[in-house]
Amino acid sequence: MTLPALTLSDDQAAAYDRVTEMLRGAGVDLDEGMCLPPREGKRGVMALMGKAGSGKTLLLAELVKALEAIGVETVSGDYEGRKRKERRTLAVLAPTNKAASVLRMRGVPATTIHRIIYTPVYDPEYERIAEWLMGNGEKPELEELTEEALARAEASYQAHASVPAALAAAGLRGSDFITGWKRREEPLDIGFVDEASMLDERQFEDLQEIFPNLILFGDPAQLAPVNQSGKMVFDDLRESQKQELSRIHRQAADNPILDLAHALADPELGFEDFERLVEQAASRDERVVWSQRVEVDLMARSPVLVWRNATRIRLIHAFRHVHGAPETELLPGEPLICDGIELPLKHRKKRLDLEARGLIKGAQAIYLGPGRKPGFSKLHLVGAPEPQISASSIVKIEKPEAEEPFIPYAARMGATFLHGAAVTIHKAQGSQWENVQVFAPDLYAAARMGRTEAGQPLWKRLAYVAITRAQSRLFWVVRNRLARPTGGLRIDDLGGAPAPLALTGSAEEG
Repeated sequence: MTLPALTLSDDQAAAYDRVTEMLRGAGVDLDEGMCLPPREGKRGVMALMGKAGSGKTLLLAELVKALEAIGVETVSGDYEGRKRKERRTLAVLAPTNKAASVLRMRGVPATTIHRIIYTPVYDPEYERIAEWLMGNGEKPELEELTEEALARAEASYQAHASVPAALAAAGLRGSDFITGWKRREEPLDIGFVDEASMLDERQFEDLQEIFPNLILFGDPAQLAPVNQSGKMVFDDLRESQKQELSRIHRQAADNPILDLAHALADPELGFEDFERLVEQAASRDERVVWSQRVEVDLMARSPVLVWRNATRIRLIHAFRHVHGAPETELLPGEPLICDGIELPLKHRKKRLDLEARGLIKGAQAIYLGPGRKPGFSKLHLVGAPEPQISASSIVKIEKPEAEEPFIPYAARMGATFLHGAAVTIHKAQGSQWENVQVFAPDLYAAARMGRTEAGQPLWKRLAYVAITRAQSRLFWVVRNRLARPTGGLRIDDLGGAPAPLALTGSAEEG
């Protein structure tokens, strides 16, 4: 076997050999440097699994280099060359733009799964609501929506002329009226999928149909998708299709954050025992902080990670309050999380344009200011190759004890955003930040409830995912207190001027 110039460990070399063998069977020979035309009917799936620090991403990057070196072309949602019978291609995918950006920083041209293969399909019943709101149809009667909810939707539409905002006012999320995603028809060739623990069964099935040669890279210790009842796609693969990376490579740097993450594998370890380990680590290493309060200064760039949705909303409200943010508008520098793109099927190209720029569900953004037209926002997309855009948007600010969110900005259609100063640990999967704050009282609540997932206490899975989001420093927050900011919100460190991206059919910049 001819290995890359980088020296691989024994377990990485074994995994490299397994991938080489699989690809050789598909006509791509890394040892001989030869690519044969794709073989009809030849299909294969493999999973390379390992915990944080085991070298999965490094191995993926080395495999990409080796494939490119023998002439395999990397394709993305932005460009695919003309189809030729002899051409062999590779697509590197991740579930979120943040996860894709981690690979791009390593020089791997990664894109998102949605960008490469999906387009949305809307529920026709909610299309009826839209037609009624726009004056093109009768008022619908739906079991899911009360008269009061429809009245809220109508009032919102009168105020904002925005169907997605009206649906949000009625208590509906994008997932309520997007019934599914239409898959691309044209198959691809070789697919590498990072953060594969986030895949649900439907995505996995679609990927297998699109990619006859599919390799998954993932961490089985993370949280399963919320709709999978603790099950991951790895669970349905045969043992012969799996390869585990066991060595923790980053431990060579004596990383206390990874030490804590891997301590959670001890079945005898209780929550109080784990907190003592955190406190001890904080006493001897500045990369772990035993914090008596949430540091509000960090929330503008990296969210506090929580388990409970009520905690998330309270922390967001407190963040906005200490910064003096008015209820009716956002301040430049406030963080946002994209909650979906609310565009009908006829605007498919605009959706693809947005996704090409990195604005997909789960994308993190910094609000830069209002656009030139009502409902438009200037945004900095965190991790995107071209981060500065101007787009029509629907911004929802949730409040404690309030049934429905307040909507300070709403275009007729566009991207929907939630506030990003705090996010749930489930939504944080696939992302990493330099500094991460974990709200420990939420994990204590999960421990007290005694809930399990895939045979493991839920609090341990939550703690593992939350801790491994930290690249450099972990703040273990033990009290429900918020520090005062040392300064105002800022955007001068982001740089660049927003590029135009209109979503309402006009070419004019917002």
